[in-house]
Amino acid sequence: MTEVRHDWTKEKISEIYHTPLLDLIYRAATIHRENKDYAEVQISSLISVKTGGCPEDCAYCPQAARYQTGVNVHAILPKEEVVAAAQKAKAGGASRLCMGAAWREVRDNRDFDKVIEMVKAVNELDMEVCCTLGMLNEAQAQRLADAGLYAYNHNLDTSEEDYKRIITTRTYDDRLQTLENVRKAKISVCSGGIIGLGETVEDRISMLRTLSNLPKHPESVPVNALVPVAGTPLAEQPRVSVWDMVRMIATARIVMPRTQVRLSAGRTEMSTVEQALCFMAGASSIFAGEKLLTTPNPSFDEDMAMFELLGLTPRKAFKNGRPNQAEEIKEYLEA
Repeated sequence: MTEVRHDWTKEKISEIYHTPLLDLIYRAATIHRENKDYAEVQISSLISVKTGGCPEDCAYCPQAARYQTGVNVHAILPKEEVVAAAQKAKAGGASRLCMGAAWREVRDNRDFDKVIEMVKAVNELDMEVCCTLGMLNEAQAQRLADAGLYAYNHNLDTSEEDYKRIITTRTYDDRLQTLENVRKAKISVCSGGIIGLGETVEDRISMLRTLSNLPKHPESVPVNALVPVAGTPLAEQPRVSVWDMVRMIATARIVMPRTQVRLSAGRTEMSTVEQALCFMAGASSIFAGEKLLTTPNPSFDEDMAMFELLGLTPRKAFKNGRPNQAEEIKEYLEA
């Protein structure tokens, strides 16, 4: 079994990233297959419970209020609508529902109370519940944990060195502090980034170093390909190469061998063959359903057809136990 390390250097990760491609895929696939459940893929569905009007200036995001992107702003959804979406996602094969709100940070108000009730309601469907709500403090993280939240997504997006080019309304340390607050509340961590922002390869390597050297590796690391949206500062960025996606996924698999590496945004532009390469390189999780917040995504039916073709099976909910029962999240990353 591959050793879990937290002392990766940029030089070592760079050496891995720049390995000849077929050798890199082989090494990552070998590590991936050390897990007897390597053909299982965790399926999540993502729903926007509060859309648009965000005060942040993330250069890639169509939900930022300062950009003219045509996204319709809507207030927080009724709990019943979220539960119905969760039921539909579960019927389609998803074991996790992720709820996103276009907030800079969580505030202790009526809307947060509604999110807490949503978490409790989706939990009753025997689905893992994830939220991505922006920054949150220790008390807010604990409140989500007490409601039964399984995972919290808070992406680093890019490297610390590149961060200010993409976002100026918060700092990299703000992101890391939220991850620490999530971990303290014993909620599993979902944190990754986006490639195709105009970053350098060194930025990608630096971001992987940050993630892999956290005190615990994130349980889930999304690797997103930028989906350029008209009206955002990155609207004219070219589509990222599938080979770049494969290199990122394979490198993440090698440096974080027991993490769920998620093939996330950008799958609509990828063929089944290209996605198969990503699974071979170590991807073990996807988002399914027609939308990722406000951007297109393959349908459940398309994904189930791909799973059948590739011999993949959907991972069941709570495979590693429920995080907020008994004492701690099951220590499967460090076992």
